[in-house]
Amino acid sequence: MIAREPTIERLATARQLLLEPFGLDESHLAQALAAIRAHAVDDADLYFQYTRAEGWSLEEGIVKTGSFSIDQGVGVRAVSGEKTAFAYSDDISLPSLMDAAQTVRAIGAAGKSAKVRIPKAKVAPSRSLYPALDPIATLGSTDKVALLGKVETLARAQDPRIVQVMAGLASEYDVVLVARADGTLAADVRPLVRLSVTVIAEQGGRREVGSSGGGGRFGLAYFDDALIAEYVGEAVRQALTNLDARPAPAGEMTVVLGPGWPGVLLHEAVGHGLEGDFNRKGSSAFSGRIGQRVAAKGVTILDDGTLPDRRGSLNIDDEGHATQANVLIEDGILKNYMQDALNARLMGVKPTGNGRRESYASLPLPRMTNTYMLGGDKDPREIIASIKKGLYATNFGGGQVDITSGKFVFSASQAFWVENGKIQYPVKGATLVGNGPECMKKVSLIGNDMRLDSGVGTCGKEGQSVPVGVGQPTMRIDGLTVGGTA
Repeated sequence: MIAREPTIERLATARQLLLEPFGLDESHLAQALAAIRAHAVDDADLYFQYTRAEGWSLEEGIVKTGSFSIDQGVGVRAVSGEKTAFAYSDDISLPSLMDAAQTVRAIGAAGKSAKVRIPKAKVAPSRSLYPALDPIATLGSTDKVALLGKVETLARAQDPRIVQVMAGLASEYDVVLVARADGTLAADVRPLVRLSVTVIAEQGGRREVGSSGGGGRFGLAYFDDALIAEYVGEAVRQALTNLDARPAPAGEMTVVLGPGWPGVLLHEAVGHGLEGDFNRKGSSAFSGRIGQRVAAKGVTILDDGTLPDRRGSLNIDDEGHATQANVLIEDGILKNYMQDALNARLMGVKPTGNGRRESYASLPLPRMTNTYMLGGDKDPREIIASIKKGLYATNFGGGQVDITSGKFVFSASQAFWVENGKIQYPVKGATLVGNGPECMKKVSLIGNDMRLDSGVGTCGKEGQSVPVGVGQPTMRIDGLTVGGTA
């Protein structure tokens, strides 16, 4: 058997699911794009999508819910200057496609006609970062239920104080096809799985929660016995630790962030402010600051959509551009913003592979993929030992940021009080308050233990949610405001 090159294979899969069943081929896509370009537009594209998703959830010892869905459709977009016209339909047919094309082309300057040259078709360059498989089919239904049951059994066996266990298993098979006005054709086949574990521990009438989990772009065989035990152990440890937590102190103090998931603070406090749309409009705290120092020396932050198998990675973005490893901040100096096609064109730069959309019914926006900070040269134990009095935060819950001011608020779901370099006790109710650019200038020590999160992140922007990744090493920030409960 002769295997086809992965890019060609993905295109073949997209044609089989999104074109051929509806009597369409590339000539029909060119026809629709030509209809849009009959009026003067700067850009146009067609975005076809087929998504099959399945979910199972366990609670109170039984699998209570199971869900399965199939969604498919096409989004049609035309762009003129800063204006965008967009139409979408779950009816993939030539009449529907042409109706949408006729509708959006009105965005052309004053409806002015334009000569249309049909561009030569070309396959967009892409990568091969994950297998083009359907993860739903990689494990039978009985085995999926048994996997969740295993989570329940393991958690309750670890400690009698565990009174409730909740677990969820989600799988998604996503196929996209992008046709651009310049003749570019691109496709991707995107598997995505996630296992989540939440436990509740009770002692003396007090209840605390612990959670864990992970996933990425692969099949369900990834969740072997050892990994399931690791997720369960982490969730149980969190819950039991929080049973002993004391009220968090408040005030300005030294804060050390642990590696991995605490990188979600970077995602919110810095990452969103480096997205192209906010900077083109001048509404970000980082606007107009390329080449300036925005963080302490040693702070290097990347957004990298090319990491194999990662939740935030993509072979192509949702505009057909290959993803990239984009250096945003290098040694404290602001180097780049993340760009989709529209904002890149208006800012006179190239797209960076960050054009993302939730579905065919959504417009693409500049969005993060996997955003993380590179490691330094310090031993994490040395960083904790450097704290005279302060907070060591190892896990975070929710947070939010004001893009214009850069101010953020984050709640730590697990943190410890440290005195004279020694961890004293766990605390609860700690809230970190600060300003993204100012906070990054206060980074004084960077650990050599950079770690990515386990594959649980979902980012929201303008009502759209997309999977993302975060990461960082252990990091000391001097003089961060902590809102506590003590």
